[in-house]
Amino acid sequence: MRTRPLKVALLGCGVVGSEVARIMTTHAADLTARIGAPVELAGVAVRRPNRVREGVPAELVTTDATALVKRGDIDVVVEVIGGIEPARTLITTAFEHGASVVSANKALVAQDGAALHAAAQERGADLYYEAAVAGAIPLVRPLRESLAGDTVNRVLGIVNGTTNFILDRMDTSGAGYSEALDEATALGYAEADPTADVEGFDAAAKAAILAGIAFHTRVTLDDVHREGITEVTAADIASAKRMGCTVKLLAICERAADGRSVTARVHPAMIPLSHPLASVREAYNAVFVEAEAAGRLMFYGPGAGGSPTASAVLGDLVAACRNKLAGTTGPGESAYTRLPVSPMGDVITRYHISLDVADKPGVLAQVATVFAEHGVSIDTVRQQGKDGEASLVVVTHRASDAALTATVEALRRLDTVRDVASIMRVEGE
Repeated sequence: MRTRPLKVALLGCGVVGSEVARIMTTHAADLTARIGAPVELAGVAVRRPNRVREGVPAELVTTDATALVKRGDIDVVVEVIGGIEPARTLITTAFEHGASVVSANKALVAQDGAALHAAAQERGADLYYEAAVAGAIPLVRPLRESLAGDTVNRVLGIVNGTTNFILDRMDTSGAGYSEALDEATALGYAEADPTADVEGFDAAAKAAILAGIAFHTRVTLDDVHREGITEVTAADIASAKRMGCTVKLLAICERAADGRSVTARVHPAMIPLSHPLASVREAYNAVFVEAEAAGRLMFYGPGAGGSPTASAVLGDLVAACRNKLAGTTGPGESAYTRLPVSPMGDVITRYHISLDVADKPGVLAQVATVFAEHGVSIDTVRQQGKDGEASLVVVTHRASDAALTATVEALRRLDTVRDVASIMRVEGE
């Protein structure tokens, strides 16, 4: 066994970083045995050096992250600071000085993954980012390695714990969105500024990463259609229940039937209670992968938090260290298919549309005519009238998003339609 330790630089020592440092210390002997050489925490870059960090020796703490990654004796840099800058510059600097990188930075990988992979390849280094998607759930590595010989056609999942907690509370307690968000914030599931979660940015970054790996093509955050959950109402939840469904924020990545393009999208959707994703509760994540030979695979577990995310980081650290010892690298970017990402308008699915209409004869016929004129077939209609007004709920057969959008625009122009109260896709059937 090699006696000189492999040196690790840790960028960031918050909830995840401090847990990484703790595990490296308390499980040092096990990590040594698994890697084949000792692993030493050589430095920890932080913004606030005076904060007490249990288990992290004070002499390792520095505010000069750039100097740390430039040292030249660092074998692996672990980046858990998040954001685009200075993370991007620090990672590329680490590559330039011979270090491999383990990152939990979903936003950076989704935006600049191709450039980072290229920089790593140029320097003969590794880039690992299992922790960037779904916390402790092993998902990136199975897609990159275990299913490398298969053809993945679809990835469908719940990849944001905060929004799943909020929607679960709305479903189980009857709470409104604001009330459920307040509870999520009080319990620590939602940040003080929950925008990245509730507006779907977090899930969209993960969808971009998963689509790129699954379909061997480049997909960036800008390619992902994104809708959040802020417009989901208690009425939507109740309507889903009447259909035998529940509402989830889903990340959906699909290969077109002809194999010539892909789509990636994040939005709330109704799914049948019979679907396994319907039973994913509170802040848990779950992802379905559909492959030609393997069939349907489901990955389930905690998608965030210090310990789960640190578990994924440590798994990548072990892999990167083993590669350093062997003088090799793991899998890099695979984008050989160069498939275009189709616009949201090309997506075909079912829809649930709630309309506020005048309660008088002929309204339903007018509405049905609009759907027919735009090639959208109606599956079911439910109408409830009171005091001259009515609520009309239409569930369609499968249609393109472009056709549905045109239908809704035409409905809004009808004098008898007072409001298009909500539009939600129906998935998982």
